[in-house]
Amino acid sequence: MKQAMIFAAGLGTRLKPLTDTMPKAMVRVGGQPLIWHVIQKLKQAGYERIVVNVHHFASQIVDYLKANDNFGLDIRISDETSQLLETGGGIKKALPLFDPSEPILIHNVDILSNLDLNALPMDTPLLVVSERKTKRYLMFDNDMRLQGWTNIETGEFKGPISQFSNLNSQLRKLAFSGIHVFHPSLAPLLDEWPERFPIMDFYLKACGDHLIRGYDAKDLRLLDVGKLDTLDKAEEFVSL
Repeated sequence: MKQAMIFAAGLGTRLKPLTDTMPKAMVRVGGQPLIWHVIQKLKQAGYERIVVNVHHFASQIVDYLKANDNFGLDIRISDETSQLLETGGGIKKALPLFDPSEPILIHNVDILSNLDLNALPMDTPLLVVSERKTKRYLMFDNDMRLQGWTNIETGEFKGPISQFSNLNSQLRKLAFSGIHVFHPSLAPLLDEWPERFPIMDFYLKACGDHLIRGYDAKDLRLLDVGKLDTLDKAEEFVSL
């Protein structure tokens, strides 16, 4: 069974004032909420079980899914209304809702892309990346194994590579897409982490001892619908 998680619990502060009355997942693009676009993409790729985490105006998402009969899928809610757990804590809380033996595709609710989800290898932890201009990059060796993270404006490093900044020029710098595969081999490592934490901090610590690969998505068209000024671009994106 193919299973996925949609991160939909964020406050959507960059989309104010729209998110003063609704969750980011319910902001409409092309006449449909953002969460509709992600669910349809997952459904077309054969995903049967989807867990959606909720926090900000959670009932709107729950009611929307119920009104649409969960789009014929096994959609489950991970309730974070009492406390927003960030991405890592969100996965940790949601794990009991999944089949523990199968990988989980994680997808941000505000990401639109032309990525072929069926092309992703699911046998190891995987971060979907591409060559895009940004301030923050994930860093990979020649085997596309995660080695660290850097902010090119501040010069900050995280991960094993932070101890060997002289190797910086030897590593590929690629931008994270907001789409990744959480593999069950990493689940036991979550026990030592607190209730609330970012998943990227987890990956950057784990990559020193565990294989976490990058997937360089060629010809990737991706739009992060995170700000008001991206909504017009999003309308154009979904119309193509």
